[in-house]
Amino acid sequence: MSDQAQPLIELQCAPGVEIPAGASVPIWVAAALARLPAHRPGEISLRLVGADESQSMNKQFRHRDAPTNVLAFPADELPGLPPQASAILGDLLICAPVMQAEAAAQGKTPVAHFAHLVVHGTLHLLGLDHQTDEQARHMEGLETEIMQDLGFPDPYCPAQHSREAAR
Repeated sequence: MSDQAQPLIELQCAPGVEIPAGASVPIWVAAALARLPAHRPGEISLRLVGADESQSMNKQFRHRDAPTNVLAFPADELPGLPPQASAILGDLLICAPVMQAEAAAQGKTPVAHFAHLVVHGTLHLLGLDHQTDEQARHMEGLETEIMQDLGFPDPYCPAQHSREAAR
């Protein structure tokens, strides 16, 4: 991946929200982008938020009145950009309290779950979804490969996370 441009990440944290220790967001996004080589490195805005902001955005855009782990807002493609030009891929919103609660419930380290949500959200920005069983199998398979390439356990295998947390 050294011959490819790295994605540009704008990282924001809502007041009182902190990035998990050991986070490497640009590396995680680049790993997801590398799995779909037709996409340019692009720019992503990632915001870590509290439960209230997540719930508000989830209600406004998905009509679900509860906080959620990750919301992805893909950007529209800009016509006329040459293939090598950087484009805005979109925005990710990750809810820190939901992320932390899910990590604890699933026996994952906070940084492993954060990495998974970043990879998952990036794949959404690239147009992947999990509305059908076939889409879910494809997306989860890519997520597993990416996470394992990054040195994390399979995000869908609780036994691997239990061993990782015990280290």
